[in-house]
Amino acid sequence: MIALIQRVREAEVQVAGESLGRIGPGILALIGMVHGDSAAHGERLLQRILGYRIFGDEAGRMNLSLAQTGGGLLLVPQFTLAADTSQGLRPGFSTAAAPAIAQPLFEALLAAARAQHQPVACGRFGADMQVSLVNDGPVTFWLES
Repeated sequence: MIALIQRVREAEVQVAGESLGRIGPGILALIGMVHGDSAAHGERLLQRILGYRIFGDEAGRMNLSLAQTGGGLLLVPQFTLAADTSQGLRPGFSTAAAPAIAQPLFEALLAAARAQHQPVACGRFGADMQVSLVNDGPVTFWLES
């Protein structure tokens, strides 16, 4: 399972002009599932997202986690993160988990996130989403489990 996390001042996801989720300061996490992923991978990834120390402490050093700051978490499913880009000029998606597998994994990740942290917002699996954000820093990391 893959997460591209971005420290944001604010972020929002919309579908057809309707706001599905919005957060203030926190983390926008784009989530991709690959073949072989399981709920255990999602739980490990969530622990990393919530515990990754990317927020400034009183000295301005990145020593605080989302769990410590209480910021928002916006989870957005994005299958293109699982693309194979090793050759050519067109991505391949044979490494991405099939929707029938990926959607329950995303929903389990979302449920776990809501049970462990607030506030949590999310995008819609399989939808054409528009994501807007103000990246803070910019601070962006690629996490895998």
